[in-house]
Amino acid sequence: MPPTPAAAGRSLSYLGFAGVVVAYLAIIKVSGILLGGWADEDDILTTRGVVFTMLIPLGLALVFTYGVVAALGWWRPVMTDDRPVNRWVWLVPAILFVAILLGINYSALSEKGWLFIVCLLVATQFVGWGEEGMFRGIGVTVLRRHGLREGQVALWSSFVFGVVHLSNAFTGGGAGAIAQAAVVSLAGYFFYLTRRVSGSNAVNSVTHGLFDFSLISGSAILLDQQGYAGTFAPLLAYPILAIVLLVRRRSIEPARHDGTDPVTAAP
Repeated sequence: MPPTPAAAGRSLSYLGFAGVVVAYLAIIKVSGILLGGWADEDDILTTRGVVFTMLIPLGLALVFTYGVVAALGWWRPVMTDDRPVNRWVWLVPAILFVAILLGINYSALSEKGWLFIVCLLVATQFVGWGEEGMFRGIGVTVLRRHGLREGQVALWSSFVFGVVHLSNAFTGGGAGAIAQAAVVSLAGYFFYLTRRVSGSNAVNSVTHGLFDFSLISGSAILLDQQGYAGTFAPLLAYPILAIVLLVRRRSIEPARHDGTDPVTAAP
């Protein structure tokens, strides 16, 4: 009997996945440092800075991510999701999109010019497609192929996503990287649910990229100017979604017809 789509392709151990993640991080960090030093750029306040510190390093990492997907033969399980959730979970990406629209600093971006906007938009999409491909795509597929229940898949894929961001502590993030890792883990769960409710890894990838675009435009591109009130919108999305999902946690998974608990039953 031919393998099912979920089981098709090569296998990847947990250690192998860890190696892939480390390589992904190394590409971003090392190329970013080397290119930034070569171009004498160390921030994203200019178009040139965005290109050399974000666009090129993240582009290289993106190519690596989907090169791994191709080598494993995992296009279908990475790019599609056959584990649906109840339709009300569309509220998760809806709230994220509202936060994105409110959080973008349109005035500041207009002063930076169209080329800066395009470069930043592309760079943040590279973040979204790269990280979602790596952690919600490859990561979720690895965990499922090792037989974890879906609740465990959600937990560990989000946890790994957060832990990876602890690397920012070694590149200027300091102790704040710990808090960032906790917040990022929570965001990883939101993107995981977006993947499942949409049935595709594309929606969460685009959403992730736009969310980062919103955060950067609202807080990081003009550090020397007066703060933008909309910056708080993406930040408020986290506790709002956390409360909604906590209250409705028992109704995320569709009801099963065999009498088992949909939250704990093996997929």
